[in-house]
Amino acid sequence: MSNKKIKKIKDLKKTVENLKRKGKKIVFTNGCFDILHIGHINYLRKAKAKGDILIIGLNSDNSVKKIKGKGRPLTSQNERAEILAALEFVDFVTIFEEETPLNLIKEIKPDVLVKGGDWKKEEVVGSDFVESYGGKTFVVSFLKGKSTTQIINQIKKGL
Repeated sequence: MSNKKIKKIKDLKKTVENLKRKGKKIVFTNGCFDILHIGHINYLRKAKAKGDILIIGLNSDNSVKKIKGKGRPLTSQNERAEILAALEFVDFVTIFEEETPLNLIKEIKPDVLVKGGDWKKEEVVGSDFVESYGGKTFVVSFLKGKSTTQIINQIKKGL
């Protein structure tokens, strides 16, 4: 991965510390992003609007398998990272191995944590931690009917 937007966690932590010293507001979100679709684009744009720098914690291939089950991910973690990094409103992407991003959130200490509308604010992993130092958690609405699972089901049905 030669893309400068894709960083290992330890390198990202240093970058974030430098950006915070410059007064930048760091926004973090995470997900599998197996098949990028308009719902993701809408959600990520809304996340970026909450601050200056948008960081995506990308679930590793092993993590996606544990969460989504057999047959997933459809696209490798390196390809998913490159696709996300190509989006103009995404500043950094990092891959994490765990099923949740809690350790990653604790490492980078974002100012803002964002998740999609399928989560309740109190269920968002890391929200208690982020809010403990004055950060904010937002749940942004999804586009109805737009999900990777729905796309996969449409393909299976031949629609």
